[in-house]
Amino acid sequence: MTATEDSDLLQLQLLQHWNATLLAARAGREGPDPTPYGRDLLARWAEPQRRYHTVSHLRAVLARIDELADQGGEGGELELVRLAAWFHDAVYRPDRSENEERSAALAERALNEAGLTAHEVAEVARLVRLTVTHDPDPGDLNGETLCDADLAILASDPDTYGGYAAAVREEYAFVPDEAFREGRAAVLRQLLDLPRLFRTPYGAAAWESKARDNLGRELAELTAGP
Repeated sequence: MTATEDSDLLQLQLLQHWNATLLAARAGREGPDPTPYGRDLLARWAEPQRRYHTVSHLRAVLARIDELADQGGEGGELELVRLAAWFHDAVYRPDRSENEERSAALAERALNEAGLTAHEVAEVARLVRLTVTHDPDPGDLNGETLCDADLAILASDPDTYGGYAAAVREEYAFVPDEAFREGRAAVLRQLLDLPRLFRTPYGAAAWESKARDNLGRELAELTAGP
């Protein structure tokens, strides 16, 4: 199978996932065809300025949500969490700071039109906005699940983590090296200063230690002297 065929297959699989998720969230209520909304989102996730925040990241977050649900029994409103994953980086410009807010606003517009209730729309938008801080309140099962799934890349094997870090650098290629190192180091310190990176029981047990090792190693590399 060629790279183009692989990409087409992934797009088809994700579109099917989107359709199933939106229909499940509507729970039998009438609404428009989900497909055009899914195609619009996939086009956004495939924009050329993306290197890490791509359809591959979307697929990985969705897979981690499933892993948390299967292994951790986290509960919550999983279809809404999955919809929030679809929207959480739907608007992404590396040179702007309001991506999460614009993504949440997109979710509000699209999901109101697509047949969700006011509560469901508000919850998806809240979850998208929560990815600014990745700091859900205790007992926020939906928020804990989405944030853990989004941060799970931090707990990957060293080679995969290195690829993630390199892709992030590519997205910020317009930033000079010294400024990038300073900014990235600040982000890493902020994450390492959190009492817990992962809030779900499964995430804390399976991912916390590996993620801290990766973050600490990257921070040491960024701050090493000449």
